[in-house]
Amino acid sequence: MLRSAPSLKFPFLYPPEYSSWDDEQRAWKTTSVLFDQSHHMADLRVEGPDTKKLFSDLGVNSMATFGKDRAKQFIACSPGGRFIGDGILFGLDDDRYSLVGGPLAFNWVAYQAEAGDYDVKVVKDPPTAFNPGRRQMYRYELNGPRSGEILAKAQGAAMPQIGFFHMGELTIAGKHVRVLNHTMAGAPGLENTGLELMGPIDDGPTVLEAIVAAGEEFGMRRGGSRAYLTTARESGWIPLVVPAIYTGEDLKPYREWLNPRGLEGHASLQGSFDSDDIEDYYATPWDLGYGNIIRFDHDFIGRDALERLADQPHRRKVWLVWDSSDVMDVFERSLFGDGVRPRILDLPNSEYGTLIFDKVLAGDRLVGMSTWAGYTANARAFQSLAMVDEDAAQDGAVVTVLWGQPDGGKSTPFLVPHVQAEIRARIRLQPPD
Repeated sequence: MLRSAPSLKFPFLYPPEYSSWDDEQRAWKTTSVLFDQSHHMADLRVEGPDTKKLFSDLGVNSMATFGKDRAKQFIACSPGGRFIGDGILFGLDDDRYSLVGGPLAFNWVAYQAEAGDYDVKVVKDPPTAFNPGRRQMYRYELNGPRSGEILAKAQGAAMPQIGFFHMGELTIAGKHVRVLNHTMAGAPGLENTGLELMGPIDDGPTVLEAIVAAGEEFGMRRGGSRAYLTTARESGWIPLVVPAIYTGEDLKPYREWLNPRGLEGHASLQGSFDSDDIEDYYATPWDLGYGNIIRFDHDFIGRDALERLADQPHRRKVWLVWDSSDVMDVFERSLFGDGVRPRILDLPNSEYGTLIFDKVLAGDRLVGMSTWAGYTANARAFQSLAMVDEDAAQDGAVVTVLWGQPDGGKSTPFLVPHVQAEIRARIRLQPPD
């Protein structure tokens, strides 16, 4: 079903570019870039006496010290220990949390809150394109080395000291603003380089206008959707994997609860990795680089399975830097060649569906899957993120990415027929400069 779904992309309801996507990419390294996240992310707000218990029961993370003005990357797994979804969990108060991100974790938590015996109230705020009403919160992301200076000017006072993944408060244009210190792209480890601002939707235009005015002095750029999607590749976050929900009788009630028109029922699964077993696409937290945040200090869904998997071999998340000559060969043959040509490499993002997984080969051996391919002006290279076998995850090792559908796109509506292409790539264990 997923392999034959139409190859469609998620609608981003804001401009693709303000200056140009490569200029906007460079801005989060040299000055700062401002992204509007008010429209495309789901927001699930939960409050009540059992709020912490709900997220503790569902997350691999420890919730022992979580509460007001804290945040974390929340990870949810299936009973079998396979990844379902993630998101940023905000502690708005000790018993009031907000889970923000894609729909996979959003739906899982909403279902468990409804099906379980939890004393909580849940408010769903879907993305604008799927929202029957209007969004309730604005979200702006300011990334780059001048972010702290820009916000200091916008509020007319020095920035407060906010710890990493902690929240603080600002006043901008007379509006109360909550801010999270984290890094989506830019310069990790430097103070105030990644800041997410949020507040009531009606305050959004006023706050935005003040930040844009303050940013002029520092050369701040507005960021469009084309550059926004490349931040994940630079930071190393794999945005979408196949959620481990399609198999198992224990998950049948959840499958029946889900909206058939949602992402889980309409995602297009593409790429050269093609298996008849959907479980071959499932991932563990270790595969995605989340092994270091698993904590067995509490009971949660998937704990027993993860304890059994802990000492077994895992795949490792890596960056793949694609060989420029091979990339140029695909560009030339796909754009100017005769006959059936390779699948086009779009710029700056080459995702042509929802879930893209290409084979990563070491010689003739399959060693992993590549995803989220595209170009970044900061590294001046075509790159992708990948999950590869631990014994193959050697910094500098050369592997091959097999680009394109096994059947040349015949089974997927809207895909132009093409042939597969082999592209060499070099493994990097840290973000390439």
